[in-house]
Amino acid sequence: MWIRLPSVKGTARKGTSSRSCAILNKLNNVQAYTVTTPAEYPRDLLRVCAGLLLSAVFSIAFASAAPQEIEVPAWFKHSFLDLRDDVKDAAGAKKRVMIYFGQNGCPYCKRLMDVNFRQKDIIDKTRAHFDVIELNILGNREVTWMDGKTRSEKDLSALLKVQFTPTLLFLDEMGAIALRINGYYPPERFMTALDYVAQRNENKISFADFQQRGQRSGNAGALRDESFFRKPPYDFDRRKPAQRPLVIFLEQRTCADCDELHANALNNDLTRRLLSRFDVYQLDLHGSEPLIAPNGSRTTAQRWGNSLKVLYAPSVVFFDGHGREVFRVEAYMRAFHLQSALEYVSSGAYLKEPSFQRYVQARADTIREQGGRVDIMQ
Repeated sequence: MWIRLPSVKGTARKGTSSRSCAILNKLNNVQAYTVTTPAEYPRDLLRVCAGLLLSAVFSIAFASAAPQEIEVPAWFKHSFLDLRDDVKDAAGAKKRVMIYFGQNGCPYCKRLMDVNFRQKDIIDKTRAHFDVIELNILGNREVTWMDGKTRSEKDLSALLKVQFTPTLLFLDEMGAIALRINGYYPPERFMTALDYVAQRNENKISFADFQQRGQRSGNAGALRDESFFRKPPYDFDRRKPAQRPLVIFLEQRTCADCDELHANALNNDLTRRLLSRFDVYQLDLHGSEPLIAPNGSRTTAQRWGNSLKVLYAPSVVFFDGHGREVFRVEAYMRAFHLQSALEYVSSGAYLKEPSFQRYVQARADTIREQGGRVDIMQ
């Protein structure tokens, strides 16, 4: 790179040496013509050298601030991204397709890769029964979906309403979705999902019932109560619009992840302040307690949970003042993401920003700009 510096008239800066400029030139791989000018010339060269040095520093800082790349296992399928062909190839090998939607900088994606996909039993079962294909929800690679239309990764993610990373879609031999997992499942739950799809149970039993059949550990005595949970009767009728949104925590008695939710996310001052904006209830996902659903129908907790197709305990389901479901979280969650979901709904942001991922990123950026600390996995 060659830079010609103009001749500038002015007063010499005392103490400036041409040797210091030469050193800076070498450090920045910059060559300049040697021009006999007034003694102020070295000051201009120093400015250029300093500018180049600052540019390099900012480039390094920008690179270090970029989201951390999430490395997937080498045994994931290298696909040409025509998913119709991938389904056909998998069926020919008596396998099924698992599509992993992720993004760089996603701590739950990293946990899936570093925890679940480091366990031999999970690796062996996944490789034996599935071809796994990686897609980036913000990516621009072209993907052909089952309808024959080609879209970018991010457009396909929007079409499929992918709100969480990781999201996993398990496709059957015809390309239909046999199971969808929205968010991270810890290893034991993840193994249950693999078994459910590998055994082709989707037309025999619901995933919720399949999970319940194999549940163990956790507090088997009763649901863990909190002071902010409203007590029965469970009247969620919203045919006459309510002033406040409704949030339902759907849990079960034998549930280690429910216990962790109470010990972590719900045992947090900010979470409790955000919950004060809602009518907050807790239900046993498999309970027989009577309730009135938001549409006015009479049912039980279990039947209502089944009608909502809740697959994970704990799940958190949000309804607006008219009783319409507007959002849900149905996977492993820590305080930051639960708080983000509570703000997303209570502020009405979901009406303007359809992407929860973009909302979460903007919220994190705002907290950092205000001098706060963001620990997504805290």
